[in-house]
Amino acid sequence: MVGGLTIWLAVAARVAGAETTLPTKDVVAQFGEAVAQHRVGIARKTKPVDARPAKPGEIVVTVIKGEGVETRSKSAEPGDWVVRNRCPATGNERYLVKAAKFPSRYGEPQGPADAEGWREFRPQGTDMRYFIVTGADGAFSFTAPWGEAMVVKPGDAIVQTPGDENDTYRVAADSFACTYEIVQHP
Repeated sequence: MVGGLTIWLAVAARVAGAETTLPTKDVVAQFGEAVAQHRVGIARKTKPVDARPAKPGEIVVTVIKGEGVETRSKSAEPGDWVVRNRCPATGNERYLVKAAKFPSRYGEPQGPADAEGWREFRPQGTDMRYFIVTGADGAFSFTAPWGEAMVVKPGDAIVQTPGDENDTYRVAADSFACTYEIVQHP
């Protein structure tokens, strides 16, 4: 864990533009504060993605163009999927989706696999609660549902699955703008 912590501290310092670490916040409590401040809206992911079956043991490092490493997944298990956003502004970042969540989030493939195994999927349009991190919130970090530290900065979105407050995570500002549709503004 020391190696992972060192990488996280370097990312935190780079994102914050400082040599110090960022404060760690309880993101569920932060979401509650945003609700109380009437800053929470509804959005859904609508842009098609590419996905392929993950190889058991595969680790997916999510890299956001212009920011660097966002997070690193746990080892993939049988049935997990690697998802690639179609968002040039973020470098078409990739992330791991667990087998149990993939069908409800992405449904059935829209066509055959390409030579590398990628197939098009359309997000199922699940309404997600969200708020945009402001300058007053400042940059901070939290532990994502999969156990990795996530760095958040003003402009990013924090999204939460309805009915599961523990499924709360960061979506980089460019990725949110590129892949989500606002259903209801705060």
